[in-house]
Amino acid sequence: MFFQQRGGADGTQSYFYGCGGKGFAVAVDVVAGDEDWFVRQAEQKGVRISYVIDTHLHADHLSGGRQLAQQVEAPYCMHESDQDQVSFPIHALHDGEVLETGNVHTQILHTPGHTRDSVCLLVTDRRRGPEPWFLLTGDTLFVGAVGRPDLGGTPEEMAALLYESLQKKILPLADTLEIYPGHAAGSVCGAGLSGKASSTLAFEKRWDPYLQMDRATFVRELVASIPPRPAQMDQIVAANLGRGA
Repeated sequence: MFFQQRGGADGTQSYFYGCGGKGFAVAVDVVAGDEDWFVRQAEQKGVRISYVIDTHLHADHLSGGRQLAQQVEAPYCMHESDQDQVSFPIHALHDGEVLETGNVHTQILHTPGHTRDSVCLLVTDRRRGPEPWFLLTGDTLFVGAVGRPDLGGTPEEMAALLYESLQKKILPLADTLEIYPGHAAGSVCGAGLSGKASSTLAFEKRWDPYLQMDRATFVRELVASIPPRPAQMDQIVAANLGRGA
């Protein structure tokens, strides 16, 4: 298995991973302008990009996912709840669905809260063993923080959804899982993000303050710490929906 994390100046983290032996790859949370980097990586590794995935509808930056998918003729994947919003065809991801790319399997976990369409990607390298190796958490769980709750509904409603996603979908997973989020420090998608761009679930259970809170405290503290909204957010969201330039 190969795995690459690509960090941006604004804290954005994109991912490229797959099965080199059988020639399959997955690109996740591609930033506009980075499409050719993924194409070059695929060429160098002798793999075909089989899926391009956005873990949610991004509000802080323009996505390059749809453009990359068109370039390499791969499905562009978003959660099924986006089907009625976007103006272009997508491969609709369903909770529990497994994408098979050679020996590497990616299970979709629907984790609403940061946005209603947020998903996390639970990845297993079956050559190493049957248990998942790492989790791409998008903007659901960061290193030292969690996603902001004001992008898809009232902050209180979304914070409650995020609490349920964390408690029911992520925290029951194995402590040994490596955690790779969609952003690190410098992002406006959450407050208090660490500059370290990876962690383990065990470490986050121990040290992420939001994972220690009961529901009422979580909602109150998360709503109180919402950072300023991303610049030009409405235009970015419209463009990512295919409704603007």
